[in-house]
Amino acid sequence: MSQLSNKIYLRRRYKVALPPTENTGEPLPVATVAAMLKNLEALGYGMSETLIAACRALSLDQLTVLYAEIVGELRSGKGADKAFNPMYPNFPKQVMEMSRAQLYINAMVHYWSAGKLFPVSERKERFPLLDNTDLREIDLGSQADFETLFAQLVGANSSLSDTDKEDIRWFVEAYGDGIGALLPETVPQKETVSVLATWLLAYTSEPAPFLAHYVKTATDMLRLAVSLSAGDVSLAAATKFKAFPRPERRLLLTLLEAVPNPTEDMIRFKPRWIRLGEKLHPGEFGKRFPKSVKAFAVLRNSEPFETFNGAVETALAGRDIAGALAKLSTRAGELARRLDHLLRLGESTQTSVIAAFAAVAPDVSTPVLLQVRHHFATRPNAPALRVFFPKGIVAKAHGEPYNLPALPADVCNAVVSVCEAVLVNRFASLSPLGKVYVDPLLADYMVPFALRSASKSLRTVVRGSRLPLPEGDVLRFFLWWKNGNNGADITDIDLSAVLLNEAFEQVDVLSYYNLSNYGGCHSGDITDAPYGASEFIDITLSKVREAGVRYVVMSVNSYSQQPFVELPECFAGWMVRQAPESGEIYEPKTVSDKLDLTADTKIAVPVVFDIVERRAVWCDMALRSHPRFQNNVAGNIGGVRATVQSLVQISKPNLYDLLLLHAAARGELVNTPDDADMVFSVATETPFRLEEIASQYMA
Repeated sequence: MSQLSNKIYLRRRYKVALPPTENTGEPLPVATVAAMLKNLEALGYGMSETLIAACRALSLDQLTVLYAEIVGELRSGKGADKAFNPMYPNFPKQVMEMSRAQLYINAMVHYWSAGKLFPVSERKERFPLLDNTDLREIDLGSQADFETLFAQLVGANSSLSDTDKEDIRWFVEAYGDGIGALLPETVPQKETVSVLATWLLAYTSEPAPFLAHYVKTATDMLRLAVSLSAGDVSLAAATKFKAFPRPERRLLLTLLEAVPNPTEDMIRFKPRWIRLGEKLHPGEFGKRFPKSVKAFAVLRNSEPFETFNGAVETALAGRDIAGALAKLSTRAGELARRLDHLLRLGESTQTSVIAAFAAVAPDVSTPVLLQVRHHFATRPNAPALRVFFPKGIVAKAHGEPYNLPALPADVCNAVVSVCEAVLVNRFASLSPLGKVYVDPLLADYMVPFALRSASKSLRTVVRGSRLPLPEGDVLRFFLWWKNGNNGADITDIDLSAVLLNEAFEQVDVLSYYNLSNYGGCHSGDITDAPYGASEFIDITLSKVREAGVRYVVMSVNSYSQQPFVELPECFAGWMVRQAPESGEIYEPKTVSDKLDLTADTKIAVPVVFDIVERRAVWCDMALRSHPRFQNNVAGNIGGVRATVQSLVQISKPNLYDLLLLHAAARGELVNTPDDADMVFSVATETPFRLEEIASQYMA
């Protein structure tokens, strides 16, 4: 296996595959591997007995290469490859012992010097780390197991993150024409089709048969053109199409010509198709692609054309429920998405609506069925907010009061029963699981429907998921960034902690303008990072809880107005420290999570902490707008509060419910892991194997 493939394997599975041994003599001494283990332990990792034994069978040169490969990836994942030098090197005690006046004077000197002068401080020797942390085990893998990652990524029934897309690209580039052996029969997500097709065009010699197999609709072809132009394949934002070379124009028009009825699909995105037509010049190929030429003519000339949605809306406007159902029943997914609306149109038609849905439900995709099931299961006791995540490459949440007109409980239950019956029947066709244990804690983790805007992180989880906090009373945030334009453009990124009470009202903020309170403190505001800079915040959980705080919010703000996407590197994360004055300020071993800030936004909310329940609520969100005044967290506190409330009160399908359906369909549910053949639990990393869940359990 190549070096990069092992990096992907390690990052996604905490496994490595070893090369055939070159060692023809005795196994390597235990002490040699133990030295490697000690350095891994400093990063919070260990190796399984199987991997240790396999490492001893390698030659010393092979082990040296493996060590560099593993440690380099783990250090990068935890941020340990950077130097963390906060303004006050003896943080947190140094800040807590200084007067507000002295802190203020130091800050003013730093600002007046344009970020060049820092307080003079002698770095004191720190006591060795006292925190106890569990080590994450790295296991021995294989080439065959590694290759299953590609099929899972491509076969995932959810949109992909940028990291997912880059890993797919690596596979296609590395395997070339051999990638065909790894391709699944179906690619359920249309966005994935466009990304995969782009890399097949770039790195295989005969991509046309693959593209013809996967590109089935006009919108599929539009997404491919968008992907080739480096645009947003979710189609949430318009794309500036590139000038396609003649072979690509012919290929795209060939794919469009093969679509049975492209015109209606094209009208959905009419302005974009007109722009794309200007790049494809279909008239040059009029005799070869007559259907495509005609479709473009309809769009350009605005010729009358009745669309599917137009016919449905006409029927609904005339209260013709039977007509609307007849039309919608030809597109099962559309009927499922409009089901709530149809059921609200009248009590007399509810039975026929449910019957029509039951008839087509087997043709509805698993993700849509799961969402319909959850919607109607929670509808009689609806949450306070309905939370939406608009499509796009920047993650934003929209919450609005749940004010849908009531539906009878028996109607909601009937819809739930239809969904569950279809799902259980569908899952029963998969391989048996035997005795199954499903950890109740999985109810805290959301099903991965959409990851397109997920940031690269140490552990990727779905927004709204609630992770348990490690033991300890001090929550430590960290931020590291480097100036834009290779260090030349002065860049000031601010780390803040917003403290909210149970009603999401502000209690206080720890930030550059308020460095200490409630037993917590900020490490000092650095305003220029030509070689990289870092900021920290400590929060003493028991102190803020006494002050009536329920939620602690991490907020990152680009004070100097550069979007995160323009910076060479910027990341944030958190750890819980039991003894904050022991060990280094930044101890990789204690890092719970870290995520890269790379979105085209200037304000991010990576995570919020529910300190009453001791849960980290995964946010990874961007705020909608930047404040006109007060370019800091105080100027956008309303946006922070709204985002936090949306994520804390979110109600979405969870992994516990999904896996219980699989247990009912494919096995026998048992009460303890020891009695199970298949264990789904937080302890076995189930919530973090998202590509496996999305491909094997959402099919």
